[in-house]
Amino acid sequence: MDFGTIIGVIAGFVLLTISLFLAKANVLLYLDAGSALTTIGGSIAAMLVAYGIPKFLGQAKWIRLLLRIPNLGEERIISRLVAFSEKARREGLLALEDDLEELEDEFLRKGIQLVVDGTDPEIIKNILYTELNQMQTRHEEGANFYSDWATFAPAFGMIGTLMGLIGMLQNINDKSSLGLGMSLALVTSLYGAIMCYLIFQPFKRKLMDQDSGETRVREIMIEGILSIQSGDNPRILEEKLISFLPPKQRESVRQEAARE
Repeated sequence: MDFGTIIGVIAGFVLLTISLFLAKANVLLYLDAGSALTTIGGSIAAMLVAYGIPKFLGQAKWIRLLLRIPNLGEERIISRLVAFSEKARREGLLALEDDLEELEDEFLRKGIQLVVDGTDPEIIKNILYTELNQMQTRHEEGANFYSDWATFAPAFGMIGTLMGLIGMLQNINDKSSLGLGMSLALVTSLYGAIMCYLIFQPFKRKLMDQDSGETRVREIMIEGILSIQSGDNPRILEEKLISFLPPKQRESVRQEAARE
């Protein structure tokens, strides 16, 4: 589990609270049930309108992904593809069928199976990139979900502020209540901003980063599968796949390959 996400959200609320104490502010002024109902409840209602109940409830799966530490395993995948390339050059492509059951990744297993079956390279490429595009589409839906929520929350915060200002202006002759009325009116905007910038925008960013990492792994697999089918030299294949990775990871890949 990625405790960084949980710690980050909690730390954000704690630091905001500490800053209020340091400013010697009345913390109770920032706690208002009506403001929370307007901002949180209103944004949830808007999300239900936009997505519908089944799809809204189904987005809970993205919470699991946000709390998961991705184990992309690029080093192990590259070393496995290089080993497949060496075996294919020694024993032929059909020899790879013996290793298919050992592959845990369904995407890689499908690609190698297509190679073993003698499928045309262009067809393999189209099939694998179609799967990759579908994966990216699913990930984009999750990112857009939190992006939309990050838009709705501040909007309903502003709506709450406007509602508060209208009520305050009705009692404008009571000057003693103007300050308190204004502060309560602004609390809803504060709630919306916190929801947007501490929760939903970071969630969106994290899902996009996870998508980027998984896309890179899939592209490594596709390049490796097509290179194996075309009979590329294993050492050339290794260098080609390593080029997908940042420089810091490349040495660990070479070490992993050396142990294979």
